[in-house]
Parts: sequence; structure tokens; C-alpha cells
Amino acid sequence: MRVRKGDSVRVISGPDKGKEGEVVSVDLARHRITVEGVNVGHKHQRPTQQNQEGQIIDYLLPIDVSNVAVMCPRTGRPGRVGYRFEGNRKVRYHRVSGEELP
Repeated sequence: MRVRKGDSVRVISGPDKGKEGEVVSVDLARHRITVEGVNVGHKHQRPTQQNQEGQIIDYLLPIDVSNVAVMCPRTGRPGRVGYRFEGNRKVRYHRVSGEELP
């Protein structure tokens, strides 16, 4: 999978299309990622004796990795990720701008 935790991505399809955020977690087995501020679920919690007021809890739901594009750190444009060898080192780079990704 070419997307890593900490990458900034833009959603390119689905109900949250156009939103941007940072990757919080990656599930390699299911090819799904969790992005900050994207695909947020709500859980309604009832009042209890400890918590006299009920509340609505927001939590992040995973989306498929194919629905996002990695943002270039220099130009801010979305695109794909490629790999190249520089000497004995394998480097991730943004294919639109050629900029090296962290």
C-alpha cells in the first residue's frame, strides 16, 4: 500500500469527496485507512448515573484506500505515489510534481 500514516490526502470519491485530512491509521489487510475529519460516525450515549447528561460521541470510520489521493507537500496538488532508487536507497515520490515524500 502506497499510503502511510501521517500522509495528507484528499478524498476523490464518495460522499466526502473534496475533503482533505491526515491519515490517522492504516489497515493493510483490508486496504482501508482512517482519515482525520472524513467519514465521521456518531454514537448517541444515554444519560447514566455517572454522566447525568447524554452526549453524542463522534468517531472516525475507515474508507478504502482507492478513494484517496496523496497531496504533494510542495505544490498541494493530489496525485499518485511512485518509488525510485537513489543510490542504494528506495524513495517514495509524488508522481505529479516529482517531489520526494517523507
